[in-house]
Amino acid sequence: MADETPTARMAVEEPSVKDQAGKVLSHIAGYAGARTIEIGLGRGLIAVLAEHPDGLTPEELAAEAELDPFYVAVWCRSGLAHDFLRRSGEGAYGLAPHMATVLLDRGSPAYVGGTLQVLSQPEVFDRFAGALTTGDRTWWDRMSPDFIEDVSGTGGAFYVRLVPGGLAQVPGLSDRLREGGRILDTACGAGVGLVRLAEAYPSSSLVGADGDAYSLELAAQRLRRHGVEDRVELVHTPLEELDREDEFDLVTNNISMHECRDIERVTENISRALRPDGYLVISDFPFPDTDQALRTVPGRIMAGIQFFEAQIDDQLLPVATYLDLLDRHGFRNVGSFELTPIHAVTHGQR
Repeated sequence: MADETPTARMAVEEPSVKDQAGKVLSHIAGYAGARTIEIGLGRGLIAVLAEHPDGLTPEELAAEAELDPFYVAVWCRSGLAHDFLRRSGEGAYGLAPHMATVLLDRGSPAYVGGTLQVLSQPEVFDRFAGALTTGDRTWWDRMSPDFIEDVSGTGGAFYVRLVPGGLAQVPGLSDRLREGGRILDTACGAGVGLVRLAEAYPSSSLVGADGDAYSLELAAQRLRRHGVEDRVELVHTPLEELDREDEFDLVTNNISMHECRDIERVTENISRALRPDGYLVISDFPFPDTDQALRTVPGRIMAGIQFFEAQIDDQLLPVATYLDLLDRHGFRNVGSFELTPIHAVTHGQR
C-alpha cells in the first residue's frame, strides 16, 4: 500500500448539506433559548422561581408574576426544553441547579445573566443593522439608561472575579494595598468596582474616572448607598485627557481599555499617574487571535459583543496586544492570566 501523501493527509472532507443545516438549526435553537431566558429575566419569572425552590405550576407562577397563565405555561415548556428549568413535582416547574446564581446573582463570579441582557438590548444588533449602510458611529452618552445598567451588571461580574481574588494573583500587589494605598479605577462606570475596591482595601483611598457624566451620577448614588463616598473622588474626564502625576499605587481598567480612542496616549497618562513601582491592571475580554479559538463558545460570545464595540469605533483585543502595549511603554514584570475563558488579566509595574 502506498504511503499517504501530504496532500491526502491535508485533505478535509467537505461537510454535507445535512451537516450545515444542523449547524444552522443549533444556532436557531440557541436563539430561542436566549430569548426565553431574556423574557424570564425581564418579566420576573426567573426571580419568582428562585424564591420557590420546590417549584410552581404555571398557574401559580402566573399569579405571582401577574401574567397570563397560558403564556406562562408556554414559557415554562420552553425553559424546560432549554434546560434552565426542571420538572418539580406534579405539573410544577423549578429552576435547574445553580441557575439562580448564574442568571440572578450579581455578586457571584459565575453570573452571566447580565451578558445576555446586554446582547438583547437594541443598542447591539438592532442598531448595528440600522447603521450597516451608513456606518454611523455612536458613544456612551447616547446609550439608554437600561443599556448602561445592564453593562454595569456584566462588568460587575468581572469586578467580582478581579477584586480581590484576581488582584491577589498579581505578585506583590496585595501586600502593597494592605498597607494602604491610592487606587485609580479608570472608566469606572456606575461605580461597582469602586465599591468593591473600597470594601476590599479599607486602608486605601480611591479615585474613579469616567468620560460619561450619567455613569458618574450612578456611581455617586452607589457610593452613598454603601457608605464609602468619603473615601472616593469622582472625576469626569476622558482617559485621553487624564492629568495626574506620581499619585497612584494601582490603576485598574475593567472591560474598557479596548474602547480607548487613543490607547497609546491613555497608557502614557496612566504610566505618568502611577507612583514608582505602581501597578497597572487591565481586566478585559481576551478576544481570540486564532480562527479555532473564535469558533469556541467564549469566542462566539465575544464575536457577538463586537457588534456593539464596532458602533463606538473599536473592537475587543487579544491579550497579546495588551502585553505588547505594556512592554512598549516601559512597564516591568509584565504578565497575564485567565480568570475565566472570557476574562483575562494583564498587569505590569511602572
